[in-house]
Amino acid sequence: MGHRASELTIQPSKILRTKTSTNIHTSNNMIEHLTKQTFFDKVFNYEKNTEWKFEGQRPCIIDFYADWCGPCKMVAPILEELAVEYKGKIDIYKIDTESEQELAGAFGIRSIPSMLFVPMTEQPQMSVGALPKDTLKKAINEVLLKEAN
Repeated sequence: MGHRASELTIQPSKILRTKTSTNIHTSNNMIEHLTKQTFFDKVFNYEKNTEWKFEGQRPCIIDFYADWCGPCKMVAPILEELAVEYKGKIDIYKIDTESEQELAGAFGIRSIPSMLFVPMTEQPQMSVGALPKDTLKKAINEVLLKEAN
């Protein structure tokens, strides 16, 4: 298992690159890695606001993950595909729970992968565990895009 972790590299504001995604949208930055500051700018500033106030331009999914997490690695290429399929309709972000422990703590992340589904005007909803693509698409359509329909 140790050799797989070395195949995964994280670069701030770059898409997650795995051995299977070398040719998949790595230069398009379809999925953005968030830091605390970019989270404040694009999602929610919990230091400034006590009530939920979404700062984004489009609904989004935030994937809380870690490099060493096997199920997280299985979800990564699915999220890349969804980022292409829903381009311009939703944003997909990733937060490394190892380097952004404060963000993970703020959302009570105890198990990864955990995904936060953030609609434009409603409260965000958390899902825990690796979800298959069809379940993610259903959540996108029912939670994130239902306001647009």
